[in-house]
Amino acid sequence: MKLKKPTILCVDDESTVLISLKEQLKRVFGEQYRIEITESAEDALELLKELHEDGFQVPLIISDQIMPGMKGDEFLILTHKSYPDTLKILLTGQANAEAVGNIVNSGSLYRYISKPWEANDLQLTIQEALRRYGNELELKAQSEVLAKNAKAFFRFVPSQFLKLLGFHESEYSNVNLSHSQEKHLTVLFSDIRGFTSLCELIPSNRVFDLLNEYLRYMAPIIYKHNGFIDSYIGDSIMALFEKADDAMEASIHMLEKLKDYNTERMQKSEIPIAIGIGINSGNLILGTIGEDQRFQTTVIGDTVNIAARIESLTKEVGRSLLLSSKTKDELEDPSKYELKLIPNQEIRGKLEGIEIYEVGSARRI
Repeated sequence: MKLKKPTILCVDDESTVLISLKEQLKRVFGEQYRIEITESAEDALELLKELHEDGFQVPLIISDQIMPGMKGDEFLILTHKSYPDTLKILLTGQANAEAVGNIVNSGSLYRYISKPWEANDLQLTIQEALRRYGNELELKAQSEVLAKNAKAFFRFVPSQFLKLLGFHESEYSNVNLSHSQEKHLTVLFSDIRGFTSLCELIPSNRVFDLLNEYLRYMAPIIYKHNGFIDSYIGDSIMALFEKADDAMEASIHMLEKLKDYNTERMQKSEIPIAIGIGINSGNLILGTIGEDQRFQTTVIGDTVNIAARIESLTKEVGRSLLLSSKTKDELEDPSKYELKLIPNQEIRGKLEGIEIYEVGSARRI
């Protein structure tokens, strides 16, 4: 496919000036650029629209100031609003300081050259302008690539996690294996009940579809309540919150949303699913693990382990949502919720018993 030549547009109401300017530019820039001319600003605006619709770049506009109808400064200011990347040169012997100032301030004027122009001076100015346009275009393309890479990166590593590690956005590239922080957070674990058995009842190619469909329902709820997902572990979610109330509200909302999801599944003659959620609060360590070629963010500590064990306990006691007394104590107003102590429950691996509460109907009173 033949590439379209970028265009230099010249605007002047004097045809002899236009022809002379076009011939000079064609001799120097004609191999790489199209040279277009118009005798009015109004015609130039129409031509610019056509060029952009046809996919032509317009790196540079050279315009006179005094023209019938729209003046050069008004034209270049208007052009800048629609085509801010295009550079502008005012080539005139009749522009006053006010007109030039208007274009500089509102039209991002690149240069002002007086008539009659000196051929070599104009040529060098245009070469510099085209070089600058190319550099800015390249920087813009690189920025877009970096933005896409960053977006892809944050699909795997939550930016919230890096902020909790103490990094500003400009410092993310400095993250390595030596970084860790102790924080007081609330951990939420959720899990699909009987997922292994469920997988045996559906075609293998539908397993990932089911997971992704379910997670598209649940993940936005966590973000909405100021949390973020640290990791997906098969059918499980581990999420972190700075406030216990946010984790609580997210859990309730997840269970409510699950009812809508199951309604849709049953309408499609699909098996409804159940989940369990466990919440615990306390100190934990955030950091990076791995080796030089590949590492990942993670959280470790008793707070995390207990949250996972509380989630496992939901299966044993037949409840959808359980939380530890530590999380209960951090709620701003525990009386908002229908909390009920589950007596005589022990967390495996812990010498001291931890009080566990169920959340009644999992709805606020």
